[in-house]
Amino acid sequence: MNVTIVLTIIADDQPGIVQTVSEVLTRHGGNWTRSSMSSLAGQFAGILLASVPAENADACLAQLQELQSRGLQVVTNVCAEATESLKTTSFVLDLVGNDRPGIVHEVTTLLANHSVSVHDLETSIESASMSGGELFKATAQLDVPENVDTDQLVAELENLANDLMVEIRFT
Repeated sequence: MNVTIVLTIIADDQPGIVQTVSEVLTRHGGNWTRSSMSSLAGQFAGILLASVPAENADACLAQLQELQSRGLQVVTNVCAEATESLKTTSFVLDLVGNDRPGIVHEVTTLLANHSVSVHDLETSIESASMSGGELFKATAQLDVPENVDTDQLVAELENLANDLMVEIRFT
């Protein structure tokens, strides 16, 4: 039986971070199954999902924590067995608007009020060539419970702010 582990890693960006973590997992028979990693403001930030044989899990977790001495902050979370979840429909939310503080908070508050789960979120700020300002762009993968009125959800997102252009497309 395998143990599923979610890892978050933060460190000064430098070559070899992914290799170092993968070496620990491999040493303990672990399998790197899914990840998302980026360099932001000179920092490496990553999250990954791995599975490790149950008999090796404690040793693997201990060695991952020892990476602190090499400048890697590793937070590990052993996942409980999955429980049956609500039936959902996947949607993609594309959002573009004039950048201002609070956009992510406002949108995610609305989504949470409808019990919508955000699975993946990518954001960026880009120069708005026509206006000289900055545009905030976001793409989110959403799981919307089947009992949610998606027309109402779309209407509320569109009414959220006058300067936000929101498009939701079914995938």
